[in-house]
Amino acid sequence: MNPAAGRTRRVRMEQVCAIVGFGAGNGLALAKAFGRAGHKLALMARSRAKQEKNLDTLIADGLEASFFETDAADTDALRNAFAQMREQVGDATVLIYNAFAMRMASPSKTNPEDLLSDLRTNVAGALTATQEVLRAMRAAKRGTILFTGGGFALDPLPQFASVGVGKAALRNLALSLAKELKPEGIHVGTVTICGMVKAGTHFDPERIAEKFLELHLQPAGNFEAEIVYR
Repeated sequence: MNPAAGRTRRVRMEQVCAIVGFGAGNGLALAKAFGRAGHKLALMARSRAKQEKNLDTLIADGLEASFFETDAADTDALRNAFAQMREQVGDATVLIYNAFAMRMASPSKTNPEDLLSDLRTNVAGALTATQEVLRAMRAAKRGTILFTGGGFALDPLPQFASVGVGKAALRNLALSLAKELKPEGIHVGTVTICGMVKAGTHFDPERIAEKFLELHLQPAGNFEAEIVYR
């Protein structure tokens, strides 16, 4: 008789980190941090050609990375990218939404159509990406969903009205999702970056990426929904 008969087989899930909004700066630093932590990388951005140098950096670092060309503001294109990811790489165990749109204009001079267009990238894309990874995370009763937040959500500047509104809405979405999904074992959080991201400073992308990894590694029962990085 097979001694394993009747036992529940434990299947080890591949660790896959999907990053929407891959590029120089935070995107590359996040890919390095999670890749070095043992995750396969599924990277999404609008143009592969513009990201070849960044992809080469990851490959030179010995990391396993796949690229999927998409537009975070285009719901259908984003859903198609996740479908390709599931087929080629597998389900995401970690989602990081790092895409954003920004333009300089005060609230009184912001065209409402421009604001709505930016919100498709800054908020609606985040919701679409979240919904694309949730089925597998719910089935596994675990997973991590992280958002790149911004200090304008807490202290808005008039000249950056559109991105401020977007980051405030994204923060609200993140905190709401955290409350909804925590009982299901899914960790949702946001790193609210209160400063200009620049290499060699306190707001160095690699230092910021460490905060994302810190959130991800928090054990169930001790999930934080937000790290405010000042």
